[in-house]
Amino acid sequence: MAITPQQVVFILLSVLTLGCGLMVVLSRNLFHSALWLVGSFFGVAALYGLLEAEFLAVAQILIYIGAIATLIVFATMLTRGMMLGRMKMSNFQSGISGVVAILLLGLLVLVLLQVSWPTEALPVPDDTIAMIGNAFVSAYVIPFEVVSVLLLVALVGAIMIARER
Repeated sequence: MAITPQQVVFILLSVLTLGCGLMVVLSRNLFHSALWLVGSFFGVAALYGLLEAEFLAVAQILIYIGAIATLIVFATMLTRGMMLGRMKMSNFQSGISGVVAILLLGLLVLVLLQVSWPTEALPVPDDTIAMIGNAFVSAYVIPFEVVSVLLLVALVGAIMIARER
């Protein structure tokens, strides 16, 4: 079975996304972690583009990457004192979290090996943007509204934290 160019691009984008995600966790500097997170979000957006979900790719770039730029500013403003000194970067739970992560990875591999994957690609609908919009206002209206209220509360909370006292 020959690997197609689309599969090569998918593998490269997956490695980029996972590598950036790993660096988010391993980076000791908050600003660098936020930049790695932008790289990870860009990789996800590129994967959406590769899967012909253009609307999701553009939304990923505008919402997540745009929001991360704001996150970097807020994180730098609010944690300026934390970035000056060295903090202890490990705790007693690091061993437990490593074991849990390995167990979850094993469970994920087990589940992925038991799924019967389709052998041929499914057809892509012509009007995916309209389908997403219809899903937001019909089947997923309650989760959509809950997320909207949650984002509004987060925005008000960020304003309350950032305002001068």
